[in-house]
Amino acid sequence: MSENQNLLAEQRRALILDEVRRRGGVRVNELTRKLGVSDMTVRRDLDALARQGVLEKVHGGAVPVVEASTHEPGFEAKSGLEPTAKEEIARAAAELVAPGAAIALSGGTTTYALAHRLVEVPDLTVVTNSVRVADVFHAAQRSAGVRPGTATVVLTGGVRTPSDSLVGPVADQAIAALHFDVLFLGVHGISAEAGLSTPNLAEAETNRRLVQSARRVVVIADHTKWGVVGLSSFASLDQVDTLVTDAGLPEEARAEVAEHLRVVVAGEAEETGRTAAAGGPDETG
Repeated sequence: MSENQNLLAEQRRALILDEVRRRGGVRVNELTRKLGVSDMTVRRDLDALARQGVLEKVHGGAVPVVEASTHEPGFEAKSGLEPTAKEEIARAAAELVAPGAAIALSGGTTTYALAHRLVEVPDLTVVTNSVRVADVFHAAQRSAGVRPGTATVVLTGGVRTPSDSLVGPVADQAIAALHFDVLFLGVHGISAEAGLSTPNLAEAETNRRLVQSARRVVVIADHTKWGVVGLSSFASLDQVDTLVTDAGLPEEARAEVAEHLRVVVAGEAEETGRTAAAGGPDETG
């Protein structure tokens, strides 16, 4: 029996997507041989990936979706993609936050999931350009059923994007005047060549300012972001300290990323070891 038969569905689909993107298309019979699974299993995987909009089924196989590099899905559309992976990533990323830290959260659905995990961490200062993230902390402070961690939330101004981030000169100026221990950054796309990228030019500049103002940069991104390239790159992999991702990221991609930064795979953190919590009051330089 091929060891690939033991892969979880998400891992298997990530391998399929990586193969489609790398080769520009694959046939079903090629995938059955490579993965050691049935024709029906491969077709179900292709159906699932096609529903996510990350590939297009064709007769006998699949090809990549050719999407404009300027296309930016709305927040609600992105919320429905990889919800389990995002929750696992948020849980792992939350373990990197110490009480009393000054942190920044960029816009995005994965940082939104992380915000829900941080509402009970004591004495945080949270800088964010995400309306959704700020709302999570404000709602927790108003709710009698939640014991919030008394976070101080700084919401930048700016122009609202389809993903409910605030960007532009107003946001950039506010961020440039601040300094935080760690930035948790959601991304549209990540690759070895293009680094971190977004389809929104104004958001790219705001993200550059966030990266410049952070002592440490932690990217939180599920496996479907790998190999995606938006219109504008705003940081190289060498500017990132840690990537927190899910088990669907193929081993080849993990190895490529690990040449530049530390990789934490949600659910495998216990095996790979943990670093000290980020941004605690006792942390130095």
